[in-house]
Amino acid sequence: MSDNEDVVGAAEEQTKTSPDSVPAADDDSKTSVVTERTEEVIPGETEKMVTESIDEDGDVVEETTEVTRKTVKRTMKITETSSTTKTTTLTTPAKLYGKDLSEYDDVDVESLLAQLSPEEITILAKEVDPDDNFLPPDQRCSYECTKDATGPLNRKQLIEHINKQAIETPDQPEFEPYVQGKVRGKKWVPPPRDARDIEAEEQIAIDMGEEYEHALSDATQEEIIDLAAILGFHSMMNQDQYHASLLNKGQPVGLGWDGITKSTQQKLFPMDPPNSTDVEESIKRVKDDDNKLVDLNLNNIKNISDEKLEQLFDALPQNEHLEVLSLTNVGLTDKTALLLAEAIEKSKTLRVLNVETNFLSPPVIVRLVQALLKCHTIEEFRASNQRSAVLGNKIEMEITNLVEKNPSLLRLGLHLEFNDARHRVAAHLQRNIDRIGRQRRMGHLSRNYTIGVWP
Repeated sequence: MSDNEDVVGAAEEQTKTSPDSVPAADDDSKTSVVTERTEEVIPGETEKMVTESIDEDGDVVEETTEVTRKTVKRTMKITETSSTTKTTTLTTPAKLYGKDLSEYDDVDVESLLAQLSPEEITILAKEVDPDDNFLPPDQRCSYECTKDATGPLNRKQLIEHINKQAIETPDQPEFEPYVQGKVRGKKWVPPPRDARDIEAEEQIAIDMGEEYEHALSDATQEEIIDLAAILGFHSMMNQDQYHASLLNKGQPVGLGWDGITKSTQQKLFPMDPPNSTDVEESIKRVKDDDNKLVDLNLNNIKNISDEKLEQLFDALPQNEHLEVLSLTNVGLTDKTALLLAEAIEKSKTLRVLNVETNFLSPPVIVRLVQALLKCHTIEEFRASNQRSAVLGNKIEMEITNLVEKNPSLLRLGLHLEFNDARHRVAAHLQRNIDRIGRQRRMGHLSRNYTIGVWP
Protein backbone atom coordinates (compact mmCIF):
# COMPACT_ATOMS: atom_id res chain seq x y z
CA MET A 1 0.00 0.00 0.00
CA SER A 2 1.38 3.41 -0.93
CA ASP A 3 1.92 6.26 1.52
CA ASN A 4 -0.82 8.27 -0.15
CA GLU A 5 -3.39 5.52 0.49
CA ASP A 6 -2.33 5.23 4.17
CA VAL A 7 -2.88 8.92 4.76
CA VAL A 8 -6.27 8.96 3.06
CA GLY A 9 -7.43 5.90 5.03
CA ALA A 10 -6.39 7.48 8.37
CA ALA A 11 -8.27 10.64 7.48
CA GLU A 12 -11.38 8.68 6.63
CA GLU A 13 -11.28 6.78 9.94
CA GLN A 14 -11.17 10.06 11.84
CA THR A 15 -14.36 11.27 10.17
CA LYS A 16 -16.40 8.15 11.04
CA THR A 17 -18.93 8.35 13.87
CA SER A 18 -18.74 5.79 16.68
CA PRO A 19 -21.90 3.64 17.15
CA ASP A 20 -21.82 4.29 20.93
CA SER A 21 -21.86 8.06 20.61
CA VAL A 22 -24.71 10.12 21.99
CA PRO A 23 -27.18 11.29 19.31
CA ALA A 24 -26.98 15.01 18.74
CA ALA A 25 -29.71 17.42 17.89
CA ASP A 26 -27.69 19.32 15.25
CA ASP A 27 -24.59 17.88 13.55
CA ASP A 28 -22.88 20.15 10.99
CA SER A 29 -19.87 18.04 10.04
CA LYS A 30 -17.90 18.97 6.94
CA THR A 31 -14.59 17.22 6.41
CA SER A 32 -12.40 17.47 3.32
CA VAL A 33 -9.02 15.92 2.80
CA VAL A 34 -6.55 17.30 0.28
CA THR A 35 -3.41 15.27 -0.27
CA GLU A 36 -0.48 16.44 -2.29
CA ARG A 37 2.50 14.23 -3.06
CA THR A 38 5.70 15.47 -4.64
CA GLU A 39 8.76 13.37 -5.42
CA GLU A 40 12.13 14.83 -6.25
CA VAL A 41 15.05 12.70 -7.40
CA ILE A 42 18.53 14.02 -6.66
CA PRO A 43 21.35 12.35 -8.52
CA GLY A 44 23.80 10.74 -6.17
CA GLU A 45 27.47 9.82 -6.19
CA THR A 46 29.05 6.78 -7.86
CA GLU A 47 31.30 4.58 -5.75
CA LYS A 48 33.73 1.98 -6.99
CA MET A 49 34.40 -1.17 -5.00
CA VAL A 50 37.48 -3.30 -5.85
CA THR A 51 37.50 -6.96 -4.76
CA GLU A 52 40.53 -9.22 -5.06
CA SER A 53 40.17 -13.01 -5.37
CA ILE A 54 42.37 -16.00 -6.40
CA ASP A 55 41.22 -18.29 -9.18
CA GLU A 56 41.86 -21.99 -9.64
CA ASP A 57 45.24 -21.42 -11.27
CA GLY A 58 46.46 -19.29 -8.37
CA ASP A 59 46.28 -15.96 -10.20
CA VAL A 60 45.02 -12.84 -8.48
CA VAL A 61 41.86 -11.45 -10.10
CA GLU A 62 40.55 -7.94 -9.36
CA GLU A 63 36.82 -7.23 -9.73
CA THR A 64 35.59 -3.63 -9.85
CA THR A 65 31.91 -2.82 -8.95
CA GLU A 66 30.36 0.61 -9.45
CA VAL A 67 27.45 1.60 -7.15
CA THR A 68 25.37 4.69 -7.93
CA ARG A 69 23.15 6.08 -5.17
CA LYS A 70 20.31 8.55 -5.64
CA THR A 71 18.17 10.40 -3.10
CA VAL A 72 14.40 10.71 -3.41
CA LYS A 73 12.62 13.44 -1.42
CA ARG A 74 8.90 13.07 -0.85
CA THR A 75 6.72 15.92 0.35
CA MET A 76 3.18 15.20 1.62
CA LYS A 77 0.61 17.83 2.53
CA ILE A 78 -2.65 16.99 4.36
CA THR A 79 -5.39 19.56 4.87
CA GLU A 80 -8.31 18.78 7.26
CA THR A 81 -11.36 20.85 8.12
CA SER A 82 -12.74 20.61 11.66
CA SER A 83 -16.30 19.49 12.37
CA THR A 84 -18.74 21.16 14.78
CA THR A 85 -21.20 19.10 16.84
CA LYS A 86 -24.03 20.54 18.91
CA THR A 87 -25.44 18.30 21.66
CA THR A 88 -28.65 19.05 23.57
CA THR A 89 -29.01 17.39 27.01
CA LEU A 90 -32.49 16.78 28.35
CA THR A 91 -32.64 17.24 32.16
CA THR A 92 -35.59 16.08 34.25
CA PRO A 93 -36.89 19.04 36.27
CA ALA A 94 -36.93 18.71 40.11
CA LYS A 95 -40.34 17.99 41.55
CA LEU A 96 -41.87 18.02 45.03
CA TYR A 97 -45.12 16.16 45.60
CA GLY A 98 -45.57 16.05 41.83
CA LYS A 99 -45.14 19.80 41.35
CA ASP A 100 -42.43 21.34 39.23
CA LEU A 101 -40.04 23.47 41.30
CA SER A 102 -38.30 25.18 38.42
CA GLU A 103 -40.79 28.04 38.49
CA TYR A 104 -39.52 29.03 41.96
CA ASP A 105 -35.87 29.37 40.93
CA ASP A 106 -36.11 33.11 40.41
CA VAL A 107 -38.21 33.82 43.52
CA ASP A 108 -36.60 36.02 46.19
CA VAL A 109 -37.01 34.17 49.51
CA GLU A 110 -36.01 37.17 51.59
CA SER A 111 -38.81 39.28 50.17
CA LEU A 112 -41.33 36.52 50.89
CA LEU A 113 -40.19 36.24 54.50
CA ALA A 114 -40.41 40.00 54.92
CA GLN A 115 -44.09 39.87 54.01
CA LEU A 116 -44.93 37.35 56.76
CA SER A 117 -46.27 38.35 60.13
CA PRO A 118 -44.58 37.24 63.38
CA GLU A 119 -47.31 34.64 63.94
CA GLU A 120 -46.79 33.19 60.48
CA ILE A 121 -43.02 33.09 60.99
CA THR A 122 -43.54 31.20 64.27
CA ILE A 123 -45.76 28.65 62.52
CA LEU A 124 -43.16 28.27 59.75
CA ALA A 125 -40.35 27.81 62.30
CA LYS A 126 -42.25 24.94 63.91
CA GLU A 127 -42.35 23.11 60.60
CA VAL A 128 -38.58 23.50 59.93
CA ASP A 129 -35.76 21.95 61.97
CA PRO A 130 -32.55 23.88 61.18
CA ASP A 131 -29.63 21.51 60.80
CA ASP A 132 -27.16 23.81 62.53
CA ASN A 133 -24.95 22.44 65.30
CA PHE A 134 -24.07 25.94 66.48
CA LEU A 135 -27.66 26.64 67.56
CA PRO A 136 -28.54 25.63 71.13
CA PRO A 137 -30.99 22.73 71.43
CA ASP A 138 -33.78 24.89 72.85
CA GLN A 139 -33.76 26.97 69.66
CA ARG A 140 -33.63 23.98 67.33
CA CYS A 141 -36.51 22.17 69.03
CA SER A 142 -39.90 23.01 67.54
CA TYR A 143 -41.79 22.17 70.73
CA GLU A 144 -42.99 25.14 72.73
CA CYS A 145 -45.01 24.94 75.92
CA THR A 146 -47.61 27.70 76.10
CA LYS A 147 -48.75 26.84 79.62
CA ASP A 148 -48.00 29.15 82.50
CA ALA A 149 -45.52 28.00 85.14
CA THR A 150 -47.19 26.55 88.23
CA GLY A 151 -44.24 27.27 90.51
CA PRO A 152 -40.80 25.88 91.32
CA LEU A 153 -40.06 22.23 90.66
CA ASN A 154 -41.10 19.90 93.48
CA ARG A 155 -39.60 16.51 92.69
CA LYS A 156 -41.50 14.62 95.36
CA GLN A 157 -44.84 16.05 94.29
CA LEU A 158 -44.05 15.30 90.63
CA ILE A 159 -43.26 11.65 91.38
CA GLU A 160 -46.46 11.29 93.41
CA HIS A 161 -48.47 12.76 90.54
CA ILE A 162 -46.88 10.35 88.04
CA ASN A 163 -47.57 7.37 90.30
CA LYS A 164 -51.17 8.48 90.82
CA GLN A 165 -51.73 8.78 87.09
CA ALA A 166 -50.18 5.34 86.54
CA ILE A 167 -52.53 3.80 89.11
CA GLU A 168 -55.64 5.54 87.81
CA THR A 169 -54.95 4.73 84.16
CA PRO A 170 -56.81 1.49 83.34
CA ASP A 171 -54.85 -1.41 81.94
CA GLN A 172 -55.27 -2.43 78.36
CA PRO A 173 -57.84 -5.22 78.02
CA GLU A 174 -56.42 -8.67 77.44
CA PHE A 175 -57.57 -10.68 74.48
CA GLU A 176 -57.68 -13.80 76.64
CA PRO A 177 -58.01 -13.59 80.43
CA TYR A 178 -55.34 -15.17 82.57
CA VAL A 179 -56.18 -18.57 84.06
CA GLN A 180 -53.68 -20.30 86.29
CA GLY A 181 -52.28 -23.43 84.69
CA LYS A 182 -53.56 -22.58 81.22
CA VAL A 183 -51.18 -21.63 78.42
CA ARG A 184 -52.37 -18.64 76.46
CA GLY A 185 -51.49 -18.40 72.83
CA LYS A 186 -49.59 -20.89 70.74
CA LYS A 187 -47.16 -23.09 72.58
CA TRP A 188 -43.74 -23.45 71.04
CA VAL A 189 -42.90 -26.93 69.88
CA PRO A 190 -39.29 -27.68 68.96
CA PRO A 191 -38.81 -28.88 65.37
CA PRO A 192 -38.08 -32.56 64.88
CA ARG A 193 -34.44 -33.48 64.87
CA ASP A 194 -32.67 -34.97 61.91
CA ALA A 195 -32.54 -38.75 61.94
CA ARG A 196 -28.85 -38.70 60.99
CA ASP A 197 -27.97 -36.69 64.13
CA ILE A 198 -29.88 -39.10 66.32
CA GLU A 199 -28.11 -42.09 64.76
CA ALA A 200 -24.73 -40.40 65.20
CA GLU A 201 -25.40 -39.85 68.92
CA GLU A 202 -26.52 -43.45 69.38
CA GLN A 203 -23.34 -44.73 67.80
CA ILE A 204 -21.16 -42.87 70.31
CA ALA A 205 -20.30 -45.22 73.16
CA ILE A 206 -17.50 -45.11 75.71
CA ASP A 207 -16.26 -48.35 77.18
CA MET A 208 -15.07 -47.48 80.69
CA GLY A 209 -14.93 -50.98 82.02
CA GLU A 210 -17.24 -52.88 84.33
CA GLU A 211 -15.79 -51.38 87.51
CA TYR A 212 -16.33 -47.74 86.50
CA GLU A 213 -19.74 -48.42 84.96
CA HIS A 214 -20.86 -50.16 88.15
CA ALA A 215 -19.61 -47.26 90.28
CA LEU A 216 -21.33 -44.63 88.13
CA SER A 217 -24.59 -46.57 87.94
CA ASP A 218 -24.81 -46.72 91.75
CA ALA A 219 -23.63 -43.12 92.33
CA THR A 220 -26.06 -40.50 93.51
CA GLN A 221 -26.63 -37.19 91.78
CA GLU A 222 -24.60 -35.30 94.40
CA GLU A 223 -21.65 -37.65 93.91
CA ILE A 224 -21.75 -37.19 90.14
CA ILE A 225 -21.80 -33.41 90.61
CA ASP A 226 -18.74 -33.71 92.87
CA LEU A 227 -16.99 -35.77 90.22
CA ALA A 228 -17.82 -33.21 87.52
CA ALA A 229 -16.41 -30.43 89.72
CA ILE A 230 -13.19 -32.37 90.30
CA LEU A 231 -12.81 -32.98 86.56
CA GLY A 232 -13.35 -29.27 85.85
CA PHE A 233 -16.72 -29.43 84.05
CA HIS A 234 -17.79 -25.93 85.12
CA SER A 235 -20.65 -25.64 82.62
CA MET A 236 -22.50 -28.58 84.17
CA MET A 237 -23.09 -26.91 87.54
CA ASN A 238 -23.45 -23.55 89.20
CA GLN A 239 -20.92 -21.77 91.40
CA ASP A 240 -22.41 -22.91 94.70
CA GLN A 241 -22.17 -26.55 93.69
CA TYR A 242 -18.64 -26.13 92.32
CA HIS A 243 -17.24 -24.43 95.43
CA ALA A 244 -19.08 -26.85 97.73
CA SER A 245 -17.39 -29.75 95.94
CA LEU A 246 -13.93 -28.22 96.15
CA LEU A 247 -14.32 -27.38 99.84
CA ASN A 248 -15.95 -30.74 100.61
CA LYS A 249 -18.93 -29.10 102.30
CA GLY A 250 -21.59 -31.30 100.73
CA GLN A 251 -23.96 -30.30 97.98
CA PRO A 252 -26.69 -27.73 98.79
CA VAL A 253 -30.07 -29.27 99.45
CA GLY A 254 -32.54 -29.02 96.56
CA LEU A 255 -30.02 -28.19 93.84
CA GLY A 256 -29.56 -30.70 91.05
CA TRP A 257 -28.34 -30.32 87.51
CA ASP A 258 -30.89 -27.53 87.00
CA GLY A 259 -29.95 -25.63 90.14
CA ILE A 260 -30.06 -21.84 90.03
CA THR A 261 -27.42 -19.83 91.82
CA LYS A 262 -28.83 -17.29 94.22
CA SER A 263 -27.06 -14.33 95.67
CA THR A 264 -25.20 -15.10 98.85
CA GLN A 265 -26.37 -13.34 101.94
CA GLN A 266 -24.17 -10.38 102.70
CA LYS A 267 -22.06 -10.75 105.78
CA LEU A 268 -22.47 -7.86 108.13
CA PHE A 269 -19.30 -6.73 109.82
CA PRO A 270 -19.28 -4.15 112.56
CA MET A 271 -18.02 -0.77 111.49
CA ASP A 272 -14.64 0.31 112.71
CA PRO A 273 -14.94 2.58 115.69
CA PRO A 274 -13.87 6.18 115.10
CA ASN A 275 -10.36 7.17 115.98
CA SER A 276 -10.47 8.26 119.59
CA THR A 277 -6.95 9.66 119.72
CA ASP A 278 -6.77 12.98 121.53
CA VAL A 279 -4.98 15.31 119.13
CA GLU A 280 -4.04 17.96 121.66
CA GLU A 281 -2.78 15.39 124.14
CA SER A 282 -0.74 13.69 121.42
CA ILE A 283 0.84 16.99 120.37
CA LYS A 284 1.74 17.67 123.98
CA ARG A 285 3.35 14.24 124.33
CA VAL A 286 5.36 14.79 121.16
CA LYS A 287 6.59 18.14 122.49
CA ASP A 288 7.52 16.58 125.85
CA ASP A 289 9.38 13.75 124.05
CA ASP A 290 7.43 11.01 125.79
CA ASN A 291 9.48 7.81 125.58
CA LYS A 292 6.28 5.68 125.52
CA LEU A 293 4.90 7.41 122.43
CA VAL A 294 6.45 5.38 119.62
CA ASP A 295 3.47 5.07 117.25
CA LEU A 296 1.17 8.07 116.63
CA ASN A 297 -1.98 7.24 114.64
CA LEU A 298 -4.16 10.22 113.61
CA ASN A 299 -5.92 8.49 110.71
CA ASN A 300 -9.45 9.58 109.68
CA ILE A 301 -9.64 12.48 112.10
CA LYS A 302 -11.29 15.20 110.01
CA ASN A 303 -11.37 18.08 112.45
CA ILE A 304 -7.62 18.63 112.82
CA SER A 305 -6.95 22.29 112.11
CA ASP A 306 -3.90 23.59 110.30
CA GLU A 307 -2.70 25.26 113.50
CA LYS A 308 -2.59 21.91 115.32
CA LEU A 309 -0.75 20.25 112.43
CA GLU A 310 1.78 23.07 112.44
CA GLN A 311 2.33 22.58 116.17
CA LEU A 312 2.84 18.85 115.62
CA PHE A 313 5.35 19.36 112.81
CA ASP A 314 7.25 21.97 114.81
CA ALA A 315 7.68 19.46 117.65
CA LEU A 316 8.88 16.56 115.47
CA PRO A 317 12.58 17.60 115.14
CA GLN A 318 13.05 17.69 118.95
CA ASN A 319 11.39 14.29 119.49
CA GLU A 320 13.77 11.32 119.76
CA HIS A 321 11.35 8.45 120.41
CA LEU A 322 8.54 8.69 117.79
CA GLU A 323 9.06 6.10 115.06
CA VAL A 324 5.69 5.76 113.25
CA LEU A 325 3.53 8.72 112.15
CA SER A 326 0.21 8.02 110.33
CA LEU A 327 -1.68 10.96 108.85
CA THR A 328 -4.13 9.21 106.52
CA ASN A 329 -7.27 11.13 105.53
CA VAL A 330 -6.72 14.11 107.82
CA GLY A 331 -7.15 16.83 105.17
CA LEU A 332 -3.46 17.53 104.79
CA THR A 333 -2.83 20.32 102.26
CA ASP A 334 0.25 21.59 100.42
CA LYS A 335 0.84 24.36 102.94
CA THR A 336 1.09 22.04 105.93
CA ALA A 337 2.87 19.33 103.92
CA LEU A 338 5.76 21.70 103.20
CA LEU A 339 6.16 22.17 106.95
CA LEU A 340 6.14 18.39 107.31
CA ALA A 341 8.95 18.14 104.74
CA GLU A 342 11.08 20.55 106.76
CA ALA A 343 10.40 18.55 109.93
CA ILE A 344 11.35 15.27 108.21
CA GLU A 345 14.76 16.63 107.27
CA LYS A 346 15.54 17.25 110.97
CA SER A 347 13.96 14.08 112.39
CA LYS A 348 16.28 11.54 114.01
CA THR A 349 14.10 8.53 114.85
CA LEU A 350 11.14 8.50 112.44
CA ARG A 351 11.00 5.23 110.46
CA VAL A 352 7.49 5.09 108.92
CA LEU A 353 5.56 8.04 107.45
CA ASN A 354 2.04 7.62 106.00
CA VAL A 355 0.26 10.59 104.36
CA GLU A 356 -2.16 8.70 102.07
CA THR A 357 -5.61 9.99 101.01
CA ASN A 358 -5.01 13.71 101.39
CA PHE A 359 -4.95 16.77 99.12
CA LEU A 360 -1.30 16.89 98.11
CA SER A 361 -0.22 18.04 94.66
CA PRO A 362 2.50 16.19 92.68
CA PRO A 363 5.22 18.84 93.26
CA VAL A 364 4.66 18.62 97.02
CA ILE A 365 5.01 14.84 96.88
CA VAL A 366 8.35 15.35 95.12
CA ARG A 367 9.35 17.73 97.92
CA LEU A 368 8.52 15.08 100.55
CA VAL A 369 10.54 12.43 98.70
CA GLN A 370 13.40 14.89 98.45
CA ALA A 371 13.26 15.47 102.20
CA LEU A 372 13.82 11.74 102.74
CA LEU A 373 17.38 12.13 101.43
CA LYS A 374 18.39 14.13 104.51
CA CYS A 375 16.56 11.81 106.93
CA HIS A 376 18.44 8.52 106.86
CA THR A 377 16.11 6.80 109.32
CA ILE A 378 12.86 6.59 107.30
CA GLU A 379 12.44 3.13 105.80
CA GLU A 380 8.81 3.35 104.62
CA PHE A 381 6.97 6.24 102.95
CA ARG A 382 3.35 6.11 101.69
CA ALA A 383 1.64 8.94 99.79
CA SER A 384 -0.84 7.37 97.32
CA ASN A 385 -4.46 8.39 96.62
CA GLN A 386 -3.96 12.13 96.51
CA ARG A 387 -5.80 14.97 94.79
CA SER A 388 -4.17 14.22 91.43
CA ALA A 389 -4.70 10.61 90.39
CA VAL A 390 -1.98 10.80 87.71
CA LEU A 391 1.41 12.24 88.56
CA GLY A 392 2.75 12.53 85.01
CA ASN A 393 5.97 11.40 83.40
CA LYS A 394 8.04 14.37 84.57
CA ILE A 395 7.03 13.98 88.23
CA GLU A 396 7.52 10.21 88.16
CA MET A 397 11.01 10.57 86.70
CA GLU A 398 11.94 13.10 89.40
CA ILE A 399 10.66 10.74 92.11
CA THR A 400 12.59 7.86 90.53
CA ASN A 401 15.83 9.82 90.48
CA LEU A 402 15.38 10.85 94.13
CA VAL A 403 14.59 7.30 95.22
CA GLU A 404 17.69 5.97 93.47
CA LYS A 405 19.78 8.40 95.52
CA ASN A 406 18.20 7.25 98.82
CA PRO A 407 20.24 4.46 100.49
CA SER A 408 17.86 3.84 103.43
CA LEU A 409 14.35 3.67 101.88
CA LEU A 410 12.96 0.12 101.80
CA ARG A 411 9.25 0.54 100.92
CA LEU A 412 7.51 3.21 98.83
CA GLY A 413 3.71 3.52 98.62
CA LEU A 414 3.08 5.45 95.39
CA HIS A 415 1.18 4.59 92.21
CA LEU A 416 3.60 4.99 89.31
CA GLU A 417 2.02 4.73 85.87
CA PHE A 418 5.09 4.31 83.66
CA ASN A 419 6.90 0.97 83.53
CA ASP A 420 10.36 2.50 83.48
CA ALA A 421 9.76 4.32 86.76
CA ARG A 422 8.21 1.27 88.43
CA HIS A 423 11.03 -1.06 87.41
CA ARG A 424 13.80 1.32 88.44
CA VAL A 425 12.21 2.06 91.83
CA ALA A 426 11.55 -1.64 92.52
CA ALA A 427 15.11 -2.61 91.58
CA HIS A 428 16.64 0.09 93.79
CA LEU A 429 14.44 -0.79 96.80
CA GLN A 430 15.39 -4.45 96.41
CA ARG A 431 19.08 -3.50 96.41
CA ASN A 432 18.56 -1.48 99.58
CA ILE A 433 16.78 -4.41 101.25
CA ASP A 434 19.58 -6.82 100.29
CA ARG A 435 22.35 -4.47 101.41
CA ILE A 436 20.75 -3.61 104.75
CA GLY A 437 19.95 -7.29 105.33
CA ARG A 438 23.59 -8.23 104.80
CA GLN A 439 24.76 -5.46 107.10
CA ARG A 440 22.42 -6.57 109.88
CA ARG A 441 23.49 -10.21 109.53
CA MET A 442 27.16 -9.25 109.59
CA GLY A 443 26.60 -7.05 112.64
CA HIS A 444 24.77 -9.89 114.39
CA LEU A 445 27.56 -12.35 113.65
CA SER A 446 30.32 -9.98 114.73
CA ARG A 447 28.50 -9.21 117.98
CA ASN A 448 28.05 -12.91 118.74
CA TYR A 449 31.69 -13.59 117.89
CA THR A 450 32.82 -10.84 120.25
CA ILE A 451 30.93 -12.24 123.21
CA GLY A 452 31.93 -15.83 122.38
CA VAL A 453 28.62 -17.12 121.01
CA TRP A 454 28.54 -18.72 117.56
CA PRO A 455 25.21 -19.62 116.01
